[in-house]
Amino acid sequence: MEEVVVEAVIVGGGPAGIATSACLNHLKISNIVLEREDCCASLWKKKAYDRLKLHLAKQYCQLPHMPFPHEAPTFIPKNEFIHYLDEYVSRFDVFLRCNRNVESAFYDSNGSKWTVVTRNTILEVCEVYFAKFLVVASGENSQGYVPQIHGLDGFGGTLMHSSLYQNGKQFSRKDVLVVGVGNSGAEIAYDLSNWGARTSIVARSGVHFLTEEIVKLGMFLLKYLPTKLVDMIVLNLGKLKHGDMSKYGLKRPKEGPFFLKQTTGRSATIDVGCIEKIRSGEIKVLPSITIIEGNTIKFENEEIHHFDDIIFATGYRSNVKTWLKDYKGLFNDEGMPKQRCFESKYYWRGENGLYCAGFSQRGLLGISEDAENIANHISFILKTSNSD
Repeated sequence: MEEVVVEAVIVGGGPAGIATSACLNHLKISNIVLEREDCCASLWKKKAYDRLKLHLAKQYCQLPHMPFPHEAPTFIPKNEFIHYLDEYVSRFDVFLRCNRNVESAFYDSNGSKWTVVTRNTILEVCEVYFAKFLVVASGENSQGYVPQIHGLDGFGGTLMHSSLYQNGKQFSRKDVLVVGVGNSGAEIAYDLSNWGARTSIVARSGVHFLTEEIVKLGMFLLKYLPTKLVDMIVLNLGKLKHGDMSKYGLKRPKEGPFFLKQTTGRSATIDVGCIEKIRSGEIKVLPSITIIEGNTIKFENEEIHHFDDIIFATGYRSNVKTWLKDYKGLFNDEGMPKQRCFESKYYWRGENGLYCAGFSQRGLLGISEDAENIANHISFILKTSNSD
């Protein structure tokens, strides 16, 4: 059994983990990143569909100490972002140990240190890491979430979470239902339609559809104007662009898009062409599912339709409480911080050197701020303790 002592252990090798490591390295604080997959940023490399690109402008998506090149496109494609992340790991000497499945982490009050037990899935051996600080960077997107629906287990076709979707080639000429009208759901529905699938999409709740440029403008205005005013501006621009979509089954929430993002973490949906296909009838909008019987699905409006396949774009869940034994000081039972970022500016900080990065529901911009805040706070603690 290998034992490793380091100042900080970071669990998770996605953007949050490598950004925190880079910030610690910048301050010359020893750390190690533990990643269960065989590479960094596995969600981007293995579970992102082909046509994906960053939905926010590049200046809101760069990690600390490394802006995107000036010549890079405003909205970065998936493969370019993956290249950026790999270069980031190399440039900042991120010490990444892959194929490490964290089985447990707990705080030893007697030794004033964190003990992290992992399984090396290549060698099938146990490894134990001891650290003064523990950073949970496994993020909000650890496990794909599929809601419980009566009759789902008996569905006769293919069931797939959006994390497994690459493109619509295999669904050509089939009747496909996409559940969820967020960014992934809307873009997957659009892609399916382009591949010749007869596509429907479930809109379970209200949604704001905006263009990339409208969102970019809104984020710029937020630097100077209150959220309520910015929401009024972008909503009016959205109405001018898309008109009234309620007649097609898409209703807007009562609250504005940036207010919702700040208070609930819910993002507006960036339209990549889905709206035009909904207007033309190429994509049909349906309400929530009530029951599934074989390949027949009944909806809240009493409509009944046959589908060959269902793709769930219903988000992810945190897995923190499955391995972090002392999670209740910082996390709730859903594996998310007890305090939201709009409730406390210290939501990322717990007791006994415990931190969380990438849980603010503010995308890559929130990840960057978390990483810098955590690294600076750890540096402050170390300097203070050394001066005593």
